[in-house]
Amino acid sequence: MGGEPTVLICVGATKAGTSWLFDHLSTHDDCHLRSIKELHWFDMQHHHNHDRYITGLTRRAASLDAGQAGLTGRAAQRAARKRADVADWLAVVSQRADDLAAYRGYLTGGWQGQALVADLTPGYAPLPEASFRRMTEVAADTRFLYLLRDPVARLWSQVRMMARRQVTDAADYPKRATALMRQEIARITTGQPDREDYAGTITRLQAVVAPARLKVMFQDDMLTPPGLSRLWGFLGIGAGKADFARRVLEGAPLALPARLAAKALAALRPQYDFVARLFPELPASWHKTLNEVHA
Repeated sequence: MGGEPTVLICVGATKAGTSWLFDHLSTHDDCHLRSIKELHWFDMQHHHNHDRYITGLTRRAASLDAGQAGLTGRAAQRAARKRADVADWLAVVSQRADDLAAYRGYLTGGWQGQALVADLTPGYAPLPEASFRRMTEVAADTRFLYLLRDPVARLWSQVRMMARRQVTDAADYPKRATALMRQEIARITTGQPDREDYAGTITRLQAVVAPARLKVMFQDDMLTPPGLSRLWGFLGIGAGKADFARRVLEGAPLALPARLAAKALAALRPQYDFVARLFPELPASWHKTLNEVHA
């Protein structure tokens, strides 16, 4: 039983394995994670959009209430835990205040001496340097993780997720996905970086986070036994069980048209170049895009 746990803040990237990591850490003996993966606390403080999340959490609570009927045993216990977590987080968010003690109190609610608590919110990646500096104040030992995925594959995965949510008829999904991909490429090309901006996020993190408390890691590396072992070491937790067969959530499959892939690579080439300067040994998936897609 320790005095205070280490706090992990995983700031992304979107569609780079954060859901896999959340599930892994949630079952790790040295970790205490509440059942809500993405808290969005710091983007709430930056954008002052608490009401949006209050509405969403209220709906989620109602849905959980409706779904609890008829559950028994472990299923009922899991549902009750999720409902309690939503209620606790809703109480914090409803204060509409930049209260780090309340945020930290939520993370440690129910804590029983585990080494690590965590918030995995990819929506933090585009935040300004001041927000990252505020994150460093959460606890005496706050550590940051930023996961990287091949930029073209990551963007296409994000676009497919967006498209699937926007259509009601599955037949409309391919057309919507390609249209969104064109929009995203145009946005990036005109200098409007968002969650694909590895260079911006890493630069802002490095400006305010001590090197020993920041890990930038390839998704490809994390999803291997040696890579995950290195991550355990960085987090200060022991070895755990990992299900590498359960891969990252990909959503509905759809091939990226070659012409769009080429345009995406051209738009994202600065991200490849930036990461290559930090990590000369890029993963095979990155080289595959660079070698097979012709911008």
